[in-house]
Amino acid sequence: MTKLKTISSNFDWFFKFRIYHIPFWFVYHYLWWTFAIGSPWDAAHNILSSAYSIKYCFYVVLQAAGVYFNLYFLIPRFLEKGRYALYIGFLMFTIVATAVLIVPGYYVSAWLSVKTFYELYEIEPARYEHFFRANTFPSTVTSMMLAMSVKLTKNWVQSRRREQALETEKHALEKEKLETELKFLKSQFNPHFLFNTINSIFVLIDKDPNLASESLAKFSDILRYQLYECNEHQIPLRQEMGYLENFIELQKLRQDHGNVKIKTETELTQTGDLGIAPFILTPFVENAFKHVSRDRLESNWIHIHVTLNGLELCANIANSTSASANSSSEFIRHSGIGLKNVRRRLDLLYPDKYALDIARNETSFQVMLKLTLTERKTMEMAALDEHAAQALIN
Repeated sequence: MTKLKTISSNFDWFFKFRIYHIPFWFVYHYLWWTFAIGSPWDAAHNILSSAYSIKYCFYVVLQAAGVYFNLYFLIPRFLEKGRYALYIGFLMFTIVATAVLIVPGYYVSAWLSVKTFYELYEIEPARYEHFFRANTFPSTVTSMMLAMSVKLTKNWVQSRRREQALETEKHALEKEKLETELKFLKSQFNPHFLFNTINSIFVLIDKDPNLASESLAKFSDILRYQLYECNEHQIPLRQEMGYLENFIELQKLRQDHGNVKIKTETELTQTGDLGIAPFILTPFVENAFKHVSRDRLESNWIHIHVTLNGLELCANIANSTSASANSSSEFIRHSGIGLKNVRRRLDLLYPDKYALDIARNETSFQVMLKLTLTERKTMEMAALDEHAAQALIN
């Protein structure tokens, strides 16, 4: 392996300075000559051991010069800048000038040869235009078109590769941006929840130490869930519902049960291997507990109803409100930001797979969410298929 690397490094100059172009042009004109006379052996003999070798060198050197002048000067200067008329004019001039300059090679070959011009070419020396029309001009046009085809094809391939690389990079950046936004939206919820919970425990310490201890245990379970169990985009539905139940029980410890009636119903008999994004339902529940009315003269209540019908998860979360609470700036500010974040997460995670309806009046606030879930095995297989497809592309 080391030996192969050494050999490769020794030939780097061969490709760096494009030395491989020299044998290409010799082979190309040899093949052209073979095609013209119909014998590869006679073509090789004429090139290597006769006066025709001078004429052959004229073809190789001058056509290569004309081709490179077109590729590295005319195309960048005129064609790539959209100056088509000038490019076509200079290209035709280059082809004609190259073909004209090759014709003297016939005369130089005859001058250095022991044979006469007629013996070499079976044509009179005065027929200059014959060599131009029948030999040098067609050959120059062919070599010029061949080189342009190779160059333009190479440019097209490189352009396609750049476009694919840009698309891949764009996709990666969009994916990274999406993941960053999802993490940010989730982090916006976590500090708010932690603050409320710690404040609740602090209040319960003086009022009821036993309830404070129970609350601290619940809080510990919730922290464990947040830190270690919900770091994926999708988690088992039964796991999220267990967290939600703990969250509701913790919130209940803050309420005055004589003043606020709390009713919770969950119908999730068969969750199977369904997955759900973490903390999708929690902001609605937290909002209900935070903004439930506490009027001593009115009925104050919170109703939470969650059902599962096949792949469709339905959540109906409602709470009583008061006119004064609805109009307060704190309610508008906190509920507005929370609902906006949840909508954004739903748009990102469940595009065209959810329906969110919010009803608000002077006495109640109700959230109705329908969410189409997916089995986690299906999502994992899709992720594996995407990874395999990407590996094949690379």
